[in-house]
Amino acid sequence: MQSPRRTGILFVLSAPSGAGKSTLCQRLAKDRDAGLNPFIYSVSCTTRPPRQGEVDGVDYHFLSHAEFERLIEEGEFLEYAKVHGNYYGTRRSNILASLNQGVDVLLDIDTQGAAKIRANPDPEIRRALVDIFLMPPSLQELERRLLQRGTETPEQVAVRLANAEEEMAQWVHYRYTIPATSIEGVYNDFMAIMRAERLNSRRLHFPNHTP
Repeated sequence: MQSPRRTGILFVLSAPSGAGKSTLCQRLAKDRDAGLNPFIYSVSCTTRPPRQGEVDGVDYHFLSHAEFERLIEEGEFLEYAKVHGNYYGTRRSNILASLNQGVDVLLDIDTQGAAKIRANPDPEIRRALVDIFLMPPSLQELERRLLQRGTETPEQVAVRLANAEEEMAQWVHYRYTIPATSIEGVYNDFMAIMRAERLNSRRLHFPNHTP
C-alpha cells in the first residue's frame, strides 16, 4: 500500500507567561532540526524595528506601517493586533502555502489571536486548525515561576499575573488543554496530540483507496 498523502495541520499554541510555552517550543525546534518532527514554525510580521541580533525572516518579517496596513486592507492577515504603537500579525498566504503542501505549521500566539483564527471563515484554515492551551497548575505556581526566572520587576510580574488570570479563563475554547505540571509531561502530551492529529482519517488520502 502506498503511503497516504496528508494535508498540513495548523497547530496553534497559547499559554500564560511562565507556563512553559517557550521551553516547549525550543524542545520541539530541536526535534525538528534533528529530523525527528518535521514542521514549520510560523514567523510573524511586525512593524517594530529589529532589535540587536534579530534577523528578518527568522525572528520576524519586519514591515513598514504602510505595508502592514495595506495587507490588512487586502485581508492578508489571519490575525493581527496593535501593541504599543506597533502591529503584529500572521500572514494568511504563508500559512496556506505550507498547509497545501502537506507541511505542518506551529503558531505560538496569545488567546486573542487564537480566537481570531478560530473564527476565521476560510474552510481550509478551519479544517487545519488544532488549538492547544497550556494550563498552569495555579496562579500561585505561575507567580513562583515568574519570580524564579527573575526577568521582570515585581510590577511587571503583577501585570503578567493579571493577564494570566484572564487568559486561563479561555481554556474551554481550545480543542486540547494540557496541564503544565512538568516540562516532560507537557512535551509528551503535546507530542501525543501531534501524533494523533497526523493520523486523523479526515486529513489522509490513500491514492488507491478513495471512498
